[in-house]
Amino acid sequence: MMLVDSHCHLDFDDFGDDLAGVVERAQRAGVVRMVTVCTRPSRLNETLAIAERFAQVYVAVGIHPHEAAGEPTVSTDTLVAMASHPRIVAIGETGLDFHYDHSPRPQQRERFRQHIAAAKRTGLPLVVHTRSADDETVSLLEEEGAGHEPLTGVIHCFSGGRALAEAAVGWGFYISFSGILTFKAAEELREIARQVPAERLLVETDAPYLAPVPKRGKRNEPAFVAHTAERLAALKGMETPELARLTSDNFFALFSKVPRPEAAAA
Repeated sequence: MMLVDSHCHLDFDDFGDDLAGVVERAQRAGVVRMVTVCTRPSRLNETLAIAERFAQVYVAVGIHPHEAAGEPTVSTDTLVAMASHPRIVAIGETGLDFHYDHSPRPQQRERFRQHIAAAKRTGLPLVVHTRSADDETVSLLEEEGAGHEPLTGVIHCFSGGRALAEAAVGWGFYISFSGILTFKAAEELREIARQVPAERLLVETDAPYLAPVPKRGKRNEPAFVAHTAERLAALKGMETPELARLTSDNFFALFSKVPRPEAAAA
């Protein structure tokens, strides 16, 4: 069974000296590709070093909305230049987080627009973080051309409402579900997942956060994406290998800069 973890944070200190073990366990679980997301360009070299160490790992580069105020100014031109690296396959994560408001909202909006512009110029997918900001996320993306080429992307770690999901699908974006899908209180999210077209689904861990049931409470890691895939398969009325194959195909369609494993492509 082939799986992909479309969003994790392998550069975080939570993984420490265990990184080789994390990647090995992911491989044993069938996870053939991982996108580790650099949330601060000032740490890009450390993140790229992981991708250069492990052939299964690729990188997205951006400024998390939490870091919009604290990270040194990075222009659209700089993001575009960074994205020329062969191991960088996406722009982000970027977006709006009005739940924590760790950065002022005007700065979050400005950064978001910069990243959208970089995604358009590079043709790389945009990785969108949105929390407690569904309406403004939709409005800003539509202002900036969502639904029109060359802008493509994914709403990562989806936890929003039905209107956001419907808008994203309408633009041709993908929706990525994390371990939240397995949580007891997430019935509304599961109902949205049932309605998302199969060709728009992705799975992720957002590791080290949000470990799925039955690993909840532990440090999350890419191998655990198998539990989210199993739950999503049940919601869609599929066998888990079918769902794994589908979401992997969706991943390679969106993250077109990432090569398929040779055995899977044969």
